[in-house]
Amino acid sequence: MVSSKRRYLLIDGMAILFRAYFATSFTGKIRRTSSGIPVNGVHGFVRYFADAIQTYQPTHVICCWDMGSTTFRTEQFGDYKGNRPAAPEDLIPQFDLVKEVVSSFDVPNIGLVGYEADDCMGTLASRLGKEHEVVIVTGDHDMLQLIEEQVHVAIMKKGIGNYQLYTLQTLFEEKGLTPAQVIDVKGLMGDTADNYPGVKGIGEKTAYKLIQQFASIEGLLDNLDQISPTVRKKIETDLDMLHLSRKLATIHCEAPLDELDDEHCRWCFSRDQVHQKFEELEFGSLVKVIEKLELVNI
Repeated sequence: MVSSKRRYLLIDGMAILFRAYFATSFTGKIRRTSSGIPVNGVHGFVRYFADAIQTYQPTHVICCWDMGSTTFRTEQFGDYKGNRPAAPEDLIPQFDLVKEVVSSFDVPNIGLVGYEADDCMGTLASRLGKEHEVVIVTGDHDMLQLIEEQVHVAIMKKGIGNYQLYTLQTLFEEKGLTPAQVIDVKGLMGDTADNYPGVKGIGEKTAYKLIQQFASIEGLLDNLDQISPTVRKKIETDLDMLHLSRKLATIHCEAPLDELDDEHCRWCFSRDQVHQKFEELEFGSLVKVIEKLELVNI
């Protein structure tokens, strides 16, 4: 890189692994090693991972992971993410394999029991964004609440190499929201993917309109006399769930993560080490990926 300024790439590992798995498993044919180990998700993950690095040219890379389904949010709301099916059987052994691949690039795998990967990325972005540029690569629009002056969110769209990069400016231009207002919108409308309801009967369109008009949930609650009786009744009826949903939607940016050794996450890998792991997983077709990534190697 020409600039000496650091650029940290925070990768939402689980989101990318699931995306890679389902993008290649819908035909029913799962890529396996000669010994029968399923590796389709890991293979696809490498392609997404490599493309993100080539696209954003980081000086430092960190990959964050969920550490199980039980977190402080499930303690607050027992049904949180309770609607999600179990991971496909062929994907389960790939959870450890993908971390081994990430480690082969000398990229740290970060996760914290009791917290989600989102909280790890939020904590790291909050710390690092004070002095350095941070790009978060994810498919999760909840991450838009983490945007700051030096923290940007690259939302993965369909296909490898297709991103929508959000900054403070582009977030407001497209959605008419600030990062904090992203949380308030989710508090009102809930989230079917994460299985918390928000205010019953208030959908996305109404939630956006209310937050854009009153700036925040507090501003809305202070001016309930200015909204229609129907919407007001819905909010008053579900006031407790409104506050709980907003709490569930909020990414925790003070997770108790250990301080990272800067050199530990510097983007600099050993070709032989990665090649050995690729040989083990029979990823011969991805050797060219190593060659391209060496051009980004510091």
